[in-house]
Amino acid sequence: MWNSHDTLLVIKLVVAIGVIVLLVARYKVHPFIALTIGALGLGLAAPEAPADLLDSFKGGAGDTLGNVGIVLALGTMLGKLLAESGGADQIATTVIRHSGKDKLPWAMALIALIVGIPLFFEIGVVLLVPIIFTVVRELKAEGQEVDGSTYLLLGIPALAGLSVLHGLVPPHPGPLIAIGALHADLGTTLAYGIVIAIPTVAICGPLFARYASRWATASPPQELIDQIAKESKHDNPPSFGLTLFTILLPVAIMLLRTAADLAFDEGDKIRDWADFVGDPIVALLIAVLVSLVTLGTARGFKTEQLRDFVTAGLAPAASILLIIGAGGAFKQVLIDSGIGDAIAKGVESAGISALLLGWLVAVLIRLATGSATVAITTAAGIMAPIVTKDTSVNGPLLALAIGCGSLFLSHVNDAGFWLINQYFGMSVKDTFKTWSAMETLISCVGMAGVMLLSVIV
Repeated sequence: MWNSHDTLLVIKLVVAIGVIVLLVARYKVHPFIALTIGALGLGLAAPEAPADLLDSFKGGAGDTLGNVGIVLALGTMLGKLLAESGGADQIATTVIRHSGKDKLPWAMALIALIVGIPLFFEIGVVLLVPIIFTVVRELKAEGQEVDGSTYLLLGIPALAGLSVLHGLVPPHPGPLIAIGALHADLGTTLAYGIVIAIPTVAICGPLFARYASRWATASPPQELIDQIAKESKHDNPPSFGLTLFTILLPVAIMLLRTAADLAFDEGDKIRDWADFVGDPIVALLIAVLVSLVTLGTARGFKTEQLRDFVTAGLAPAASILLIIGAGGAFKQVLIDSGIGDAIAKGVESAGISALLLGWLVAVLIRLATGSATVAITTAAGIMAPIVTKDTSVNGPLLALAIGCGSLFLSHVNDAGFWLINQYFGMSVKDTFKTWSAMETLISCVGMAGVMLLSVIV
C-alpha cells in the first residue's frame, strides 16, 4: 500500500525536476550539467548509497548512449551524406512539387507514417530532420516567407507521426512489450493501433501545428543546418527513387526481422540472424555503408571526401549526445530509487476501468522516469494479472491504452525532450509549449480513440 515514504519520494522527484527546469530556463545552465546535478541530487535525497548512485548514473548514461547514442551518430552520418549528395534536395523538391506549401504539413505527416512504421523514434528523427530543414531552405529559395514558425509547422506533423507509431503500432518495442505481457493478439492490436493512429496523427500533427507554430518559435543552430541541410552543388545528384531506397533500407531490414520473428520459432538460426541484422544499430550501419556508394562514390565523391563528410557530420551531434546521456542517467536514478514502483503501487488498487487504469499507471510512470518503454513495461506487468482474472478486459485495447499513457507529457527527464530541444534550437519554455504539449495531446486523443473503440468492439 502507498505510505509516507512513497509520498516523500514523489515530492523529492517534483523538487528535482523543478531544479532542472530552473537551472536551464532561468540561469541558462547547460542541460547536461543541469541533468547531472538533478540526477545526483535526487539520488542522494532518495536516499541511495553514493556508490550505488554512481553505478545507476553511469549505467543509465551508458545504456542510453549505447543505444540512442550510436543510432544518433549513424543517423547523423546518413543525414550528412543525404545533404552533401543532393538526396535531401531531391526529396524536398519532389514533396514541394506534389503538395504545395499549404499541404506540406500533411505531406510531412504522411512521410513520417511511412518511414516510421518499424523505426525507433530516434532513428526516424535523425532521418527526417534533414528533410524538414531542406524543405524550409527550398521554400526560402523560392521567395516564400519563412521564419522560425515554419520549422514547427513542418516539424510537428513529422514528430507526431513518429511518436504515435512509437507508442501504438507494432513492431515498435513498446507495443510489442505490452502485447507479450498481456497475451494480446498481435494482428488485432496492429489493426486497432492503425485505426487509432491515423486520426490521432491528423489532429496532433498538421492541425495542432497550425496553433503551436503561432505561440512558439524554433531556431535550429546554423552549424547544424549547414551540416545536414546544406545546399548541394553536385552535378550528379541521386534520383528520388535511389534516395528513397537508401532512406528506407533500414526500414526494410527491420521489417524482415519482424517477419522472421513471426515466421520462425525462437532459437531458429534464420530468426537469430534476422534479429541480429534487424537490430536498429546494425540495420542503420548497413544503410550508412550502402549510402557511401549510392550517395557517395556513385555521385563521384572520393573516399577522402566521404571520410571528411562522416567526420564533420558527427561534430554537431556531440552536445546532443552528452545531453541524451545525462537524460538517460537521470532516468535510471529515478528507476533505481524506486519512484516508478511507488507510483504504480499507489494506483494499482484504484477502482476504475481497466483501460483507464492502464493508461493512468503508464502516465504516472512516464512522468516519473521519462521513458515510454519503461512506462509500458511496468504498466503492462501491473495490468497482466487483471487481464488473467477478468476475461472481459479487451487485451489489444488495454495494450493500446498503456501505449497512449506512455507518451504523456515528455519533459526534462526524457532524452527525446532534449533531442527535439537541441535539433530545433528552442528554449525550454517553447519545447514545453510545442513538443511536450503535442505528446500530451497525442496521449489524450489516442486514449479517447481507445475508449471509443471499446464501445464499438
